[in-house]
Amino acid sequence: MLIDSDRDIDHRVAFSSALPHGRSAMLPPVARRISTIVRLNDCCLLRQGRRWASGAPPWRPAAILDEWVQREARPISLRQLTFFGRTLTENRLLSSANYVRTELPTRLAHRLRDMQTLPYVVVTNPHMSHVYELYYKAFETLRRVREINTVDDNDRYCKIITETLQEHLTVIPKLAMGVIECQGLMRPEETDRFMNILLRSRISRRVIAEQHLALTETFHSPWHFPDAKQPQDPNADFVGDVFLRCNAKEVVEECSQRARTLAKEAFGSACKLPKVELQGHLKATFPYILSHLQYIVGELLRNSIEAVVEKWGNLAEHPAPVEVLICEAPQHVIIRISDQGGGIPKDILPNLWSFGKGPRSHIHLENFVRVPKMAATMQELKPSPTSPNGIAADTNDWRRPVDGSLSSLTYRPPDLRLGMGLPMSRVYAEYWAGSLELHSLEGYGVDAFLTISKLGNKNEQLSTRASMDAV
Repeated sequence: MLIDSDRDIDHRVAFSSALPHGRSAMLPPVARRISTIVRLNDCCLLRQGRRWASGAPPWRPAAILDEWVQREARPISLRQLTFFGRTLTENRLLSSANYVRTELPTRLAHRLRDMQTLPYVVVTNPHMSHVYELYYKAFETLRRVREINTVDDNDRYCKIITETLQEHLTVIPKLAMGVIECQGLMRPEETDRFMNILLRSRISRRVIAEQHLALTETFHSPWHFPDAKQPQDPNADFVGDVFLRCNAKEVVEECSQRARTLAKEAFGSACKLPKVELQGHLKATFPYILSHLQYIVGELLRNSIEAVVEKWGNLAEHPAPVEVLICEAPQHVIIRISDQGGGIPKDILPNLWSFGKGPRSHIHLENFVRVPKMAATMQELKPSPTSPNGIAADTNDWRRPVDGSLSSLTYRPPDLRLGMGLPMSRVYAEYWAGSLELHSLEGYGVDAFLTISKLGNKNEQLSTRASMDAV
């Protein structure tokens, strides 16, 4: 049973306690049992809520948030993201800046309202409260930014965006730990729906923010100007963070090499690793955000290689290969990854796509403590040449300190299992109107099907509409 606040708990417990002595005995047996269960559950939740009470967010007036929640987010497609950067002018850069300026606080407002509608005992969890406070601070900062009319205005705004992105690197592990600790306080399907909406919105905010930062970086680059010594952009295949000719074969080869390297380090150099065999339409290309595809494919290959190693061990000289089939259709590219790693264990299969539920959630909670920071693109903050902690030495420099290559989180050791690789991969796949499905054959292996929209004309899939009820 869900309880919205300690006041509700106190009211119900007080009501039960206020019955005259012996009065409860007059209730029918079923009613007496229900009354006893209600009192026990309420008292348990009350103790939990009071233990977390110090982490409760402070009260704030709701009028301003209500105003922003009434606004609709404006989804954007990969094709629209590339439009601003194809022939980048000052006017297009400022248009991009003002789009981001209005979108970020709008999308944050909807997520804040979603968090306000959670049971109070959940919001008082220290990890959830931490995320709420970060979001509210960002909302208050970003909503106050005035219209951007000059390049100097834009550079100052980029500095604000960069600082906000860095502050929010702890959000995903905090959310995951909060959800695991709050098991039993919400129905599992409600918890997963909340996480899916929050993470999808978070990815959307980072996509438009990082794309604008990349466009600003391009605008200030020497090759952007006609009289530059280098007439052509060396990164012509990229428009901001969008890779125009993403090749599935190259991504699979890169991710498989890194997954095999990790497996060698984890299981020992003597371990026999399965080969990764590719077939199909190996020249298929499409526009995509490279780090998203690298993360999804990297997680799937890691799972397959580790499953084959754990099943076969050193029993076979040549373990069964991991087979990757790339299929190019008129509107989609489908990547199938098949292994013979024995399939998914029965105790895990029912909760395969769940963020907070499962028989190994306590292990995942312990492992999250070992992951201090994690970006929504699953990229940890990497050291820059000017600073040992990944933050640019010049605090007035707005340029992005995060590395755009394959997520450093992908390099985590196999024993650091967080329980969110597949759920996060599905969120990324569905974000650009794609899909991720798994079929497990018990005792044999797993087939994973990743579908990608290849035309770049699909809008980001947002669930931004929050409840309009004031809290």
